[in-house]
Amino acid sequence: MVDQPSQAVQDYLKAIHRLGGGDRVVPPNEIVAAMGVKAPSVTGMLKRLAEAGWITYTRKSGARLTPAGLAEALRVIRRHRLVELFLTRVLGLDWSEVDAEAEALEHAISPRLEQAIADHLGEPVEDPHGHPIPSRTGELRRRTLRPLNEFRVGQTVTVREAQDDNPARLRHWHQLGLVPGATVEVLTYEQLDDLFEVRVGGRLVRLGSVGLAGLRGELAAPPAGADGVNAG
Repeated sequence: MVDQPSQAVQDYLKAIHRLGGGDRVVPPNEIVAAMGVKAPSVTGMLKRLAEAGWITYTRKSGARLTPAGLAEALRVIRRHRLVELFLTRVLGLDWSEVDAEAEALEHAISPRLEQAIADHLGEPVEDPHGHPIPSRTGELRRRTLRPLNEFRVGQTVTVREAQDDNPARLRHWHQLGLVPGATVEVLTYEQLDDLFEVRVGGRLVRLGSVGLAGLRGELAAPPAGADGVNAG
């Protein structure tokens, strides 16, 4: 097992984790699509990861993270998300800018600097896009969220996460108030045009299902006393 995995190794481990490789065997075609490289290159890299002990791998079924691979993936994810939050909260960068910057910095900072950033930020639990930050000891909070386009008309949803790979879409969501913590009421859905009308903070917004799919949330808790019981 190498002590300091290369950037390429870290990127693969992080991608396999994102595809669910901590809990299941990820098919090779999914890894090819996620990495954006040709299948033979992915196959070669997966073999090397398996030989180093980061994953278990068979050509037909795919790859799954070993305990060591999972720990390394979570370490890189923690650094990435801490850096994103530091860049927004301390340096004032827009949330649409920080993913690309964090991709570069996550491979460069030392464990000491990582913890210094975490301490400065108060050991935060979420990045600017709402994604949970793994703890110092490698625990990642799990929660059950759904894309906003899967909620039904009449439901009220709390946004928890925003997909962070499209800067233009992030800027658009921010302008509309579609950010983690926002409350969204699903008013109508026009199936023919694939168009949702939602209310966000008193503002009416019309978006297609693709735009809403990048936002994930959960049903909003009903207000106190909504069940008809007098809480006082």
